[in-house]
Amino acid sequence: MTASSPASSSASIADRFARVRGRIVQACREAGRDPDAATLTAVSKTQPPEAIDAALATGQRVFGENRVQEAQERWSDRRPGLPDLELRLIGPLQTNKAPDAVALFDVIETLDREKMARALAEASGKLGRTPRLLVQVNTGAEPQKAGVPPDAADALIGQARRTYGLTIEGLMCIPPADQDPEPHFALLARIADRNGLGVLSMGMSGDYETAIRRGATHVRVGTALFGERNRPEEASRP
Repeated sequence: MTASSPASSSASIADRFARVRGRIVQACREAGRDPDAATLTAVSKTQPPEAIDAALATGQRVFGENRVQEAQERWSDRRPGLPDLELRLIGPLQTNKAPDAVALFDVIETLDREKMARALAEASGKLGRTPRLLVQVNTGAEPQKAGVPPDAADALIGQARRTYGLTIEGLMCIPPADQDPEPHFALLARIADRNGLGVLSMGMSGDYETAIRRGATHVRVGTALFGERNRPEEASRP
């Protein structure tokens, strides 16, 4: 059996999941937290079917997706047989995609503007389904990146709650790639604390242990679980 065979790839993914889960537990313990305090969100965007099946075989049930349409294609057929599946939208959302996102995702982590709050509230009302919501904060104030500026986060959270009747359960951030992530995680935790929010989605493959030290309740890990990211055209091949 070659190293690139599906069975070997599945074994490799299983080993990676076991390794990452072990490091999450250890990071929680070192931070004086419950070993189960941080939930692993497997970033499944662009992954081929065999990689998803291998991840599911490890017992993984929480997955993060960047695009609504790609997630629909990946999960619509699988979902009926997975009653404990949790899908989290971790990529930017366009307002015209709000109904599709509300219909598919259990959690939307990327609420970042009033227009989106209104679209999500309207879609939830029409569909009778309300995903849990996180506000994405652009902690590095990067112009090319989605997220509400840190100094406007409190206002958006209040507006989403009072004006649109949305329940915000936490915050999400993606620190600048060229900076120490720890101050960004600390900033997100402070914003969450003063708004009474208990969920912090922060930390990725290279820094999730640091995020756990700063209170992350969800870490979004892709490369450390699946290897280098596939290009979309590769992921669509049979």
